[in-house]
Amino acid sequence: MTSARAGKLVAPEPAPRGDTSVRILAAAEKLFAEHGFGAVSISAVAVGAGVSKANVFHHFGSKRALYLAVLRNACRDAAQRLEHLETHRGRFQERFSAYAVDMLDTMLERGQLHRLMQRELLAEDDGRLAKELAERVFGEKFARLVAILRTGQARGELRADFDPAIAAITLIGANVFFLQSRGVLRHLPDAGAAVDPRRYGAALADMLLRGMLAPGAGAAQR
Repeated sequence: MTSARAGKLVAPEPAPRGDTSVRILAAAEKLFAEHGFGAVSISAVAVGAGVSKANVFHHFGSKRALYLAVLRNACRDAAQRLEHLETHRGRFQERFSAYAVDMLDTMLERGQLHRLMQRELLAEDDGRLAKELAERVFGEKFARLVAILRTGQARGELRADFDPAIAAITLIGANVFFLQSRGVLRHLPDAGAAVDPRRYGAALADMLLRGMLAPGAGAAQR
């Protein structure tokens, strides 16, 4: 277990033997999640993985590249969730609701890492981390989700008059907000779904799919 002694970072106990890159990623994720990017050294990662510093650099090249690899690895289930949303049979509403719930579940499983990443994004000055995350971690998955929503529009499963990118951003943003603010949300009056991630994810998906206006209300107000 990682600890701090006299203000210095102490690496966790070495990970079990196994594939070297997997061990490095596991040790790095634990350290980055607990301390953030800036406080973690390659030496600490090497000790945690039971390898040499040279071995870490051999597999990942730099601390920055290792950090991005950790974040990509933390999102590795996203491709399977997108595959299920895209190819499984059944009503789009049911598949999309399951996707929204699973996305939030996965974020909560690695909540500490995601929260630290968000703080680092807010704290950076030059925008370089945001650009790298967009290009090397989240971009392909975001584009694929948007394409799935566009396909739903083309098939007549979804309304044609909304922007799929805005819908995808709303889903992701609402889940990030839940992750960051769950401790506050649970104390708000009438915020019952905020206590239960699965209820929250399902309700969010339902609102995105159906909207808030009652049937015919929009036409009546024109």
